[in-house]
Amino acid sequence: MRRRFARASTRTPLVLAVLAGALAASAVAGLALGPVRIPPGQVLDIVLGGPGPGGGAGAFGAIVWDVRMPRVLLGAVVGAGLAVAGTVLQALVRNPLADPFLLGASSGASAGAVLVIVFGAGVLGFAGGAAVPLAAFAGSMGALVAVYAMARRGGAMTTGRLILAGVAVQYVLSALTSLILVLAAHPDQIRSVLFWTLGGLGGARWGELALPAGALLLGTGLLVALARPLDLLLAGEEGAHTLGLDTSRFRAAVFVLTSLVIGVLVAYSGAIGFVGLMVPHAARMVVGAGHRALLPVAALGGAVFLTLADLVARTAAAPEEIPVGVVTALVGGPFFLWMLRGSSRSEGVVG
Repeated sequence: MRRRFARASTRTPLVLAVLAGALAASAVAGLALGPVRIPPGQVLDIVLGGPGPGGGAGAFGAIVWDVRMPRVLLGAVVGAGLAVAGTVLQALVRNPLADPFLLGASSGASAGAVLVIVFGAGVLGFAGGAAVPLAAFAGSMGALVAVYAMARRGGAMTTGRLILAGVAVQYVLSALTSLILVLAAHPDQIRSVLFWTLGGLGGARWGELALPAGALLLGTGLLVALARPLDLLLAGEEGAHTLGLDTSRFRAAVFVLTSLVIGVLVAYSGAIGFVGLMVPHAARMVVGAGHRALLPVAALGGAVFLTLADLVARTAAAPEEIPVGVVTALVGGPFFLWMLRGSSRSEGVVG
C-alpha cells in the first residue's frame, strides 16, 4: 500500500496542473457561451483588464463580470465542495456508494433551507441573513445522522442497508418539501422551493460568494490535515483502533464538519446530486486512495465537472435553461447503477 501511495504521490502535481488547466478552460467557456456569445479572446481581455467602470468593455464586460463570472465561480466552489464531501463520506462509512445526495445530506439541507424561505418569520428568525445557511446545515446534519443510524442498526452496515436508509430518508424529506410547497403562499416562494429541489446556479451574486468559498477552503484544509486518520479508516475498525484512532469520536467530528460544508454549499446551489459519487472514483483511479493527494484532486475535478455541467444546462436548450441538477442526474444515474451492480455482485446482493 505504501508503494502504491508513493507512486500516486509522484503523479499528483502533474494531475493537479492538468486539472487546473481544465478548470481555466472550462471557466473561459462558461464566460464566453450563453444567449450572448462572446469570443474567448475578448473574454480574456475583459478578465485581464479587470471589472472597470461600467463592467469593463461595455455590454460584454457587464455580462462577463456581473452575470457569468459569479455563476462560474459558484459552480466551481460547489462542485469542489461536493466532491470533497463525497470523498470523505465514502471513507467514513467505508462504502463506495456514499454521496451527499444519496445519503440524504443534500435533501436535508434543501428541506431546512426551504422551511426558512417559506416560514422565515417564525423559523430561526433570530439568525437574520444567516438563517438559510444555518437551517441547511441543520437539515444536512440531521439527514446524515438518521441515515447512518438506520444503516448501522441491527448489524453490520452493508451497501444495500446504506442505500435503503438513504432512499427512506430522501422520501421523507421529499414529502416534507412537497408539503411546504403546498403551504407556500406566494409564487416567489414556490419558485424558490422548485429551485431547491432541482438545483441551480442562476442566482449567483458577488456578495454571496464569500461564505461558500470560505466553507470550502476551511473545510478542505481541515480535512486534508486529517488525511492520515481518514487513511486509517480504510484499514477497518480494528486496524484503526490498533493504531490509536478513536473511530467513534473521529467519525462524529468529521460528520459535523462535512455536514457544515454541505449545508453551506447547498444553501446557495440547491440539491445537486451525484457530483460527490462520480468525481471521487475518477480521482482514485488517477492518484490512488491516499487522502492527502486524493482530496485536492477531487476538489479540482469536482470544480471542472460542475462548471461544465452548468455550461450544458445553460446552452443545451437555449434560450431555456435546464436545472443543473437534472444534468448531473442524467450523467450520474447510469454511473450509480453501474456502481450498484458491481457492489451487489461483491456482496451477493441482488438488485
